[in-house]
Amino acid sequence: MAQPGYEWRPPERGWQEQDLSDLPEDGNRYEIIDGSLHVTPPAGPDHHELADEIRMALRLTAPEGWRVIREVGVRVPGGNLIPDVTVLEPGASRGRMWAEAAEVALVVEVESPGSRRHDRFTKPALYAEAGIPAYWRVERSDFGPVVYRYGLTKGVHYDLLGTVGPDVPGEVTEPWRMRLDPGDWPR
Repeated sequence: MAQPGYEWRPPERGWQEQDLSDLPEDGNRYEIIDGSLHVTPPAGPDHHELADEIRMALRLTAPEGWRVIREVGVRVPGGNLIPDVTVLEPGASRGRMWAEAAEVALVVEVESPGSRRHDRFTKPALYAEAGIPAYWRVERSDFGPVVYRYGLTKGVHYDLLGTVGPDVPGEVTEPWRMRLDPGDWPR
């Protein structure tokens, strides 16, 4: 059995953002949660295709100055997360791998079997704690993608605003008013 080409040596302290640059560029997603390293294997092409469609739907409706980016990192309390899609507010810093949560209006996670628990429980709690106003979790179903839309309540947790599925397109207001039609996205 082949051995990995990278020797894992965790820092003597908790993992920090600067440690991420020392990790191999092997397609894995490396995130830090409360000083612990979380490694997610590369997502499949179907996952990326759906995330690209969501990004494009957002970009096509974005008011001037807003930016919609795939897999840019976001600093959250106690760590660093990498959402599938991030919407940055006008005036947000450019050219940085890690966005400040105060510059983020919406994060989107496309759920995969290997990320289900993190996308449903861990990440929303951290995004809410960071004060990010909106969170979308996108699930694949037998009939197509479903967008679960959450809004920040009292600055501490997310409440479900509603869902938009492939059978009935809907209008959403976060981060701006637009029409979403998941029926146009890949299943």
